[in-house]
Amino acid sequence: MELIQMLKALGDDTRIRIINILSHGSLCVCEIEEILNITQSNASRHLNKLMNAKLVTYYKEAKFVYYKIDEQTIENHPFVKEIIDSELSKIENLKNDHNNLKAFKNEGMNCDTIAQCIKNQKDIG
Repeated sequence: MELIQMLKALGDDTRIRIINILSHGSLCVCEIEEILNITQSNASRHLNKLMNAKLVTYYKEAKFVYYKIDEQTIENHPFVKEIIDSELSKIENLKNDHNNLKAFKNEGMNCDTIAQCIKNQKDIG
């Protein structure tokens, strides 16, 4: 059943997009939302499915929760590593997501800066 759940999780566009950007390092939900231009509830729902399939795990750092690829799963299921390393870079919209990730990081964006932007927008509005 674990393999079936894993394959089903990989069969969704948004979840593949999340796996794609997490393959470059850990991110918190707000960063995933910003990079992929999706809502918090959408990101959380898909992250939950990826965690249930044991493709993604998380850790807490200060007030933020960071998500990352589950290395144990990658080790136990080499086909997942093959997909991440060889196949995702061939898909055009995933290339765009990777470019968004690079731009996001190059601008110095992170959870703290996103939280500050949101606070500033609320203060203005």
